[in-house]
Amino acid sequence: MPQPRYRLVDTQTTPYYHCISRCVRRAFLCGYDRSSRKNFDHRKQWILDRIKELSTVFAIDVCAYAIMSNHFHLVLHVDTGRGQQWSPDEVIDRWLQLYTGPVVAHKYKAGATLDRMEEEALATCVEIWRSRLSDLSWYMRCLNETIARMANKEDGCTGRFWEGRFRSQALLDEAALVSCMAYVDLNPIRAKMCKTLEQSEFTSIQERLSSFSGRQNRTNSSWLASIGSDKGSTAGRLPIRLTDYFALVDWTGRAIRADKRGAIPATIEPILQRLGVEERNWVKNTQFFGKRFRRVLGRVDQIKTFADRIDQKWLTGLAEAGAFYR
Repeated sequence: MPQPRYRLVDTQTTPYYHCISRCVRRAFLCGYDRSSRKNFDHRKQWILDRIKELSTVFAIDVCAYAIMSNHFHLVLHVDTGRGQQWSPDEVIDRWLQLYTGPVVAHKYKAGATLDRMEEEALATCVEIWRSRLSDLSWYMRCLNETIARMANKEDGCTGRFWEGRFRSQALLDEAALVSCMAYVDLNPIRAKMCKTLEQSEFTSIQERLSSFSGRQNRTNSSWLASIGSDKGSTAGRLPIRLTDYFALVDWTGRAIRADKRGAIPATIEPILQRLGVEERNWVKNTQFFGKRFRRVLGRVDQIKTFADRIDQKWLTGLAEAGAFYR
């Protein structure tokens, strides 16, 4: 039974969430649709452009993304502290990039004098907007609603484009975050759409690799949440270096394609040890991440604490989580 979003998201426990949206009836409405024999690949760029646009407006960072033919994945970091630091003027400017806004907001921006009631009304609006600009549901609403309208206009139809509301999974620690990011970045390889990370179109791993290798301007991927520098620093969203992440995802992708994990390379084993992950289960859990973990991934004690905070008696994946960690 679907749960209200406030019972699935608790940013005080974790700011990291994996979000998934699928096209209605899982039709390939963002790729080559065999039933209609039409190619909608260009819509993947629509989604990517909108994600980049929203990353400049919301206090939400994109850690990883993968845009497929009938669904997309996002790993997001909700930075509520950043949103609280914005001035009222900045909040108004950001919100007006998304919506028309009330007359009083435009009157204020034009420099007109507001009476007391108008000032109070605008102040109330600012606090509501500030909250929404750090809200996962509003982020996904602004993304999905825009794409649905564009697609329906192109098709000359009305009705649903997405099958329903988006799914979300809470990622309770760094190991869960890295595993989920690897799962997202490897989606095209798992789907046999490509053989290498460099060929994985519309993924964050391809964008990071291109930027890292210098094939495009390094600032082009600056909108993505930082991982760690290529100069040995681990400063960023993850406790490993960018090059370590590349190596980990590349090796995992090769193991998945061969369907035989084999021995863990000496360069990979220390990375998994630092994350506190059970090495033997890494590939299997990353490959079947979406099936094994429904709403949350973390250590068993973290999952139980999270369940208490969102008033849930039970969350799926406790046994799998117990096997995932060392």
